[in-house]
Amino acid sequence: MRLVLDAGALVALGRNERAMWLRLKAALLAREEPVCHGGVVGQVWRAHGPRQAALARALAGLEIRSLDLSLGRAAGELLGRAKRSDVVDAALVLLAEDGDQIVTSDPEDLAQLARTAGLEVEILTA
Repeated sequence: MRLVLDAGALVALGRNERAMWLRLKAALLAREEPVCHGGVVGQVWRAHGPRQAALARALAGLEIRSLDLSLGRAAGELLGRAKRSDVVDAALVLLAEDGDQIVTSDPEDLAQLARTAGLEVEILTA
C-alpha cells in the first residue's frame, strides 16, 4: 500500500496539520514512498521561503512523477470515460495501484475517477 497525495494533502502538510504529517511519517517508516506528480505540486507551490518551508520538507520525502505525454494521454482518456475535466486529478488517480490510498480534499471526484479506471483504492480525506 502506498499513499498517493493530491493538492489537498499537500496543503495539509504545508499547514503543518498533524494528522497528515503522521500519515506521511508512517508511510516513510514503512519504506513506502508516497507519490504525486508535478501538476499537483504546481497547484500548491507559490513562493520559496518561510511560508513554504513545511511543504518543501514534505516534498523532499515524496516521489514526484512527471506529467508527460503518456500520462497526459491516459488522463485524457480517463476523463472522457468518466465525463470529468480535471486532468491533474485524473493523472493523479492513474499513479495509484490496487490497494493504494489516495489522500484528497476532493473525495467524490477522485473516487469516481478511480472507479472508472477500475482501481481498488481507498480514498482518504486530507
